[in-house]
Amino acid sequence: MDSIWRKKTAKIAAEAGGSKWVDMCSGTGETAAYLRRLAPPETEVYAVDLSEAMLDEAKKKPEAKNITFIVSDVKELAFEDNSIDLITISFATRNINLSKEVLTETFAEFHRVLKPGGRFVNLETSQPSSSLIRSAFHAFVKLLVKPIGGAISGSYTGYAYLKHTIPRFYPADELSDIIKAAGFDKVEYQRLIFGIAAIHQGIK
Repeated sequence: MDSIWRKKTAKIAAEAGGSKWVDMCSGTGETAAYLRRLAPPETEVYAVDLSEAMLDEAKKKPEAKNITFIVSDVKELAFEDNSIDLITISFATRNINLSKEVLTETFAEFHRVLKPGGRFVNLETSQPSSSLIRSAFHAFVKLLVKPIGGAISGSYTGYAYLKHTIPRFYPADELSDIIKAAGFDKVEYQRLIFGIAAIHQGIK
């Protein structure tokens, strides 16, 4: 589902148009690669991540030759005010959610560098509104995500992290309020598969 949702997010994000697109916390560059495929040739696509090792992996993708990679903390971006048309972040918002205040400040930094009318698109796990589905989802995450994911990938570390962060993350409506608090307008979201994930959008 990860790649399907990233592709969907990239398609929604690409509607923003413009000449500068930035994928924050880009990791190994999956979303950045999808954006590059969808972007007009003249559009600059950037992949920003704090981990140089992750970006080194991203550089192995075929699309990498047309992506600019930047090692940076997303809370302190080097981009000028009002210089970016589109910002995306996919399945990494939980990682920068040290607190609601820190997350709001990070989103405000995204808001700072976006042009007026620029778009922010966020893909992240969420909380199903149905208590029954939510309980089942949390049980699956806690009991099965680590052993299944680790067996497939050969690494259990990241999956252990997921089982702690996913159940504690914000419901879609609360995340929407945080995005608004960072200065964004016209904030909307769509839930994916009973609300276990959501795509949020906001306009500067």
